Amino acid sequence: MGILETMVFWEGYVSDEVMGTFAPIVVYWLYAGFYQLLPRLDRYRLHTKKEEEQKNLVTLPTVVKGVLLQQVVQATIAQVLFVVTAKASLSGVPVQPSIPVQILQIFVAMLVLDTWQYFMHRYMHQNKFLYRHIHSQHHRLVVPYAVGALYNHPLEGFLLDTLGGAISFLISGMTPRTSVFFFCFAVMKTIDDHCGLWLPGNIFHIFFQNNTAYHDIHHQLQGSKYNYSQPFFSIWDRVLGTHMPYSLVARREGGLEARPLKD
Repeated sequence: MGILETMVFWEGYVSDEVMGTFAPIVVYWLYAGFYQLLPRLDRYRLHTKKEEEQKNLVTLPTVVKGVLLQQVVQATIAQVLFVVTAKASLSGVPVQPSIPVQILQIFVAMLVLDTWQYFMHRYMHQNKFLYRHIHSQHHRLVVPYAVGALYNHPLEGFLLDTLGGAISFLISGMTPRTSVFFFCFAVMKTIDDHCGLWLPGNIFHIFFQNNTAYHDIHHQLQGSKYNYSQPFFSIWDRVLGTHMPYSLVARREGGLEARPLKD
């Protein structure tokens, strides 16, 4: 029996399945909202506010609607997945694995999700039809920001995020309780990659080379065929030759710029 079986704060209030379905959605809006409500912080921005307003091809209300639609689909699939994979002990209570096993399951899920999203993401760039009609919707945010992290065409949202998450859940063998932590972490990492801010002390920047600046390169015209990896590691980019290094350069007008190092 794992320690998490008695330590989670929602024990006795809501089921693990309900938390696994709705906690990532709540975390998304709390964490993205935190970034959205921050002051301008111009000296830490990878793009100026003027660039964000001029270059982005979609309005914030449209982005919010798109994200909400994707989350409705995700919640529906999550509920179905939890019902289909439900397991219980003889007492009727789901058995939680030990903490080391849960950590291993989360790491496996990270690798699986990275693998799925790399190849799906790359194919959507290489297939002109899929890019033009599906993936280009995400790239309407030329200057990414936190709330738009999951702004995608509904089909892309299903294929990359929802289906990818389901596959990582199944292959890792994690329980719904473990999935709460994994999917909330994945959501926060995805938001951070799109936040457009290089804040000092950001733990995601410290522990992950695949970070805000790394993904910002991908949203630039010069880097659109590079840095496909998401949301955790840059392994597949490095192995398959799509890794584009960058340097952070101070802008004359203030702030920072992620500048590609390849021609």
